[in-house]
Amino acid sequence: MPKPAPRPSAASRSDRLPTEQATARDVRRWRRYLAEERAEGALYRDLAARRQGEERAILLGLSSAEQRHADHWATLLGDRAGHRVRPSLRSRLLGFLARHLGLVFVLALVQNAEARSPYESDKHATDTMAADEKVHGEVVRALATRGRAKLSGSFRAAVFGMNDGLVSNLALIMGIGATGVGNGVILATGVAGLLAGALSMAAGEYVSVKSQRELLLASRPTQITLEAAPYLDIDANELELVYRARGMSAEDARHRAAERLGAHACDCDPSRSAHPAHLPTEDLQALGSAWSAATSSFFLFGTGALIPILPYLAGLSGLTALVVSAVLVGLALLVTGSITGLLSGASPLLRGLRQLGIGYGAALVTYLLGLLFGAAGV
Repeated sequence: MPKPAPRPSAASRSDRLPTEQATARDVRRWRRYLAEERAEGALYRDLAARRQGEERAILLGLSSAEQRHADHWATLLGDRAGHRVRPSLRSRLLGFLARHLGLVFVLALVQNAEARSPYESDKHATDTMAADEKVHGEVVRALATRGRAKLSGSFRAAVFGMNDGLVSNLALIMGIGATGVGNGVILATGVAGLLAGALSMAAGEYVSVKSQRELLLASRPTQITLEAAPYLDIDANELELVYRARGMSAEDARHRAAERLGAHACDCDPSRSAHPAHLPTEDLQALGSAWSAATSSFFLFGTGALIPILPYLAGLSGLTALVVSAVLVGLALLVTGSITGLLSGASPLLRGLRQLGIGYGAALVTYLLGLLFGAAGV
């Protein structure tokens, strides 16, 4: 496969700045780039307006970089820059979301957009601009990752709890409905599935989070060594073994133990003294409260499990009720799958479609089993 021709350097493009020889296609493309860069700069400014500290500074830095890119296209256009075009629908949608949604959701979408920059193959874009866009993608990825880490615990339980409610109760009523029983039985079965599933999910989340918190707390070192230190034999230093067991190197453990025993100041590297067993308070905070996880799981599972029985509550029956139920659940699965995709940095559409396929697959299996049992008179 032939290698692509090397792109000209930024310096060699200075002679292309005059626009007299630019084609109409070039001008249209430059105007589109200019509109997109201005929209992206505004997007980062809108996000920065809702943040504080380091995140705000980083977002404003990204906005300044987008402004430099916009200045490049404005210079190429010269007098023609006055004819403005609207940015793409995607950029306008991202700008709207930046003003109304949380940071992590918008950054997850922006991350994908930054990764598809056309500057790498555009001869009128400088090497610096192409490199900037690659770096921007990594900056946005890091910010999004930081945001995703904050959305653990109860939020995770809520999203997956609702998804479980949607799939399990749809499959349940599809299976029961296929046997040919009356609406009253289907509705009672759906309500029973809602309550049983919600209570089970809440209990499971409570036990899971509570157990994780207890495990973390049990793994953290205590202050017993400080109490015992004055009575230890300095020549047979058992304290050194404690620090080595916690993950320190032999040298650092020896110095730390000597410090505790008062022999001399510790000159060990603090970063090397950190050990796996010493878990910061932030780990427990990120895990969330067991009651919070249980409560959100209960209500979100219940909300998801309520959707499949809405047609029956509205008075529909038979195949019509099953079809309407499947459609409502399908739309909800697309939403929850898209949210999961955003949190994981993947394509929201692909994750939504995958979630839809899994949910409908489970419902189809139970529906076919219901038909089989109904025909057999079971």
